Amino acid sequence: MALGNNYLAALPILNPANPIKKYTGLLVGFLLAFSSQSFADSEQKLPWFLGFSAPAYMEVWIETADVVDIKERVFRGSGGGIASVPKPPNNQGIAKGWGSSNGAGKGRYVTGADLPRLIYVRWQSLVEPQTYEAYIVIPESAREIMRKPEKAFCSFGAEWITETRDNIGIGLAPGGIAKVWLGGACLKAIEILRVKGTINPRGPYEGKSGGKHRPLSETSKAYVEKFGIPYGSW
Repeated sequence: MALGNNYLAALPILNPANPIKKYTGLLVGFLLAFSSQSFADSEQKLPWFLGFSAPAYMEVWIETADVVDIKERVFRGSGGGIASVPKPPNNQGIAKGWGSSNGAGKGRYVTGADLPRLIYVRWQSLVEPQTYEAYIVIPESAREIMRKPEKAFCSFGAEWITETRDNIGIGLAPGGIAKVWLGGACLKAIEILRVKGTINPRGPYEGKSGGKHRPLSETSKAYVEKFGIPYGSW
């Protein structure tokens, strides 16, 4: 289809006497608009942190944590390895409840992902020992909280700042319990949901380790032998 005279009429009318100046102005305006849009897009797609923790002495090993974002993209291996677990000496810690673990925990940023729709976690509970998996569906209400800027007082900087809750902390406990919090660098974590996972029938490492779990530390082993596992407190 021919573009016709309408296409020509839509072109800017340039002054032949100074065309370079006109083109330069148009180019600068275009670049500014493009840069502003790129900055806005990058602001909307900042990475969020995914961390894992466990109650005192209740050691876990995360085999994998996979994320599906709201655009249905899959980010495999977004978490793994040792979770943050307090292990005070001489059995001085308290495993009951979440008093020792309700923050972001140990993890990494999920770079390139939009906000999460689903987080799949498969982990070994070393004190039992048992292998669990959980499908954690993140509700829209939680994503709305993550999008909303909030004012917070930072004690380490002694100043008020505005930030978003871009830290997702998942606490993993014996019995297959997974509890999820949202927090920020200076914002106190808030609980958003609790999920009870299921036993993975294939066992540790998807059945590739002959049923062997990772070893439990001597510190945690001594605590469990003396106090047991406080099921029902998480």
